[in-house]
Amino acid sequence: MATSRTDPLTLEVVELIGTVVARYYEEYEQAAAEHSLTGAQARVLGLLSVEPMPMRRIARKLKCEPSNVTGIVDRLEARDLVERRPDPADRRVKLAAPTEKGLATAALLRDALGFAREPLAELSVAERQVLRDLLKRMLGESLV
Repeated sequence: MATSRTDPLTLEVVELIGTVVARYYEEYEQAAAEHSLTGAQARVLGLLSVEPMPMRRIARKLKCEPSNVTGIVDRLEARDLVERRPDPADRRVKLAAPTEKGLATAALLRDALGFAREPLAELSVAERQVLRDLLKRMLGESLV
């Protein structure tokens, strides 16, 4: 039986997700500001700390225009947090990659985001795995 999109439980879950997202962005913006970064700059730096990537891929992940990402990367590069380098797989493509200073800053930003980490630590590993899998399913991502 299909669930109505307006049943009380669905509405409550949607409201809770919205609250979590709002708190995440609020804390992210605050942590970014402490490093004189915008939230967008901090998110790009966080993405790049996982792996260097081309601008188009950053734009897809952030759901924005590649031209916006170019400006963000330019500002991060000016602060020696990011550098552009040729992609070893295709030298025509430039990758944005964090510098050592960028990696250190990304780690400080991650460490500053305690609102979700602390409550998550109270969940068992199995509960966190279920939550992760449900969130991935909601986003249409593969669980493999």
